[in-house]
Amino acid sequence: MPTPARTADIPPQPWTGRNDGDGAQHRRWWQAVAPYTEASTVPPPVPAGLSRGGPAVLLGFGSDAGVRRNKGRVGAAAGPAAIRAALGPLAFHLPREVYDAGDVTVAGDELEAGQARAGLAVTALLDAGALPVVLGGGHETAFASYLGVAGCAAVREGLRVGVLNLDAHFDLRDEPVPSSGTPFLQMARAEAAAGRELDYAVVGISEPNNTAALFRTASELGVDYLLDEDCSVETAEAFVAGFLARVDAVYLTIDLDVLPASVAPGVSAPAAYGVPLPVVSAVCRQVAASGKLLSVDVAELNPDFDVDGRTAKVAARLINTLLR
Repeated sequence: MPTPARTADIPPQPWTGRNDGDGAQHRRWWQAVAPYTEASTVPPPVPAGLSRGGPAVLLGFGSDAGVRRNKGRVGAAAGPAAIRAALGPLAFHLPREVYDAGDVTVAGDELEAGQARAGLAVTALLDAGALPVVLGGGHETAFASYLGVAGCAAVREGLRVGVLNLDAHFDLRDEPVPSSGTPFLQMARAEAAAGRELDYAVVGISEPNNTAALFRTASELGVDYLLDEDCSVETAEAFVAGFLARVDAVYLTIDLDVLPASVAPGVSAPAAYGVPLPVVSAVCRQVAASGKLLSVDVAELNPDFDVDGRTAKVAARLINTLLR
């Protein structure tokens, strides 16, 4: 199988950030992250995400082809670099090693080929015992991540993986071509073809931003969801606890447009209402603490529309929280 180093179109680039010293007590992300090589991870007896503390590996997915197809505001292809820039100066308190595998990029409209390559990279990371952290890219990133999760050895051997989406949208559109609005319907169909059923739950659904047809599709697929207006820390944690109880492992995908526009302006579709950051952060802590996190991605950061880098900083903070 191709390794992430061979799949990536752009190798890991140098990280930068504030320098307070070279000692461990001064360590920041930019000083802690190392380039990923095949020797960086050793396959454990169970997937790394299910034995907390395993190495995390960042993989960029530089794509906004899906956003363009979905008639959104393009620019998310620059998201991975912006997230890394926001992570770089953060103080490093993590109990695990973190590596950077570089970026898979989508040239022009070659979305499906890029998703396939990114999926191979994610599979290789999972089979090597790493926790993949995919940096989007539009939410077409999710189907690339799914391909990687579905292809890994643990899933082939029967691991029950649920998909938890923090998002204002179902992204269950039935369209002639895949886009940032179709990934979870694609997953449902791929799971059905494999003789499985997609276990899909969403926190943060905006009722005014999802048509009756999308709600009907969600109902037909048995999707569990929590509306944005119902998202307190308590209700969100109870919802996620029920989801966690029925799966062996979790693929977590975060569409940054789940957050209020004041917190995350740099997305394709800023939220008029949104889920408060403390609620989203609490869910991330809950999933991380469960010991069931298998793979994660953060999508839809569009630096062209960000304000003071606040969306990138929120993305970085959530990643830092998930890896604690």
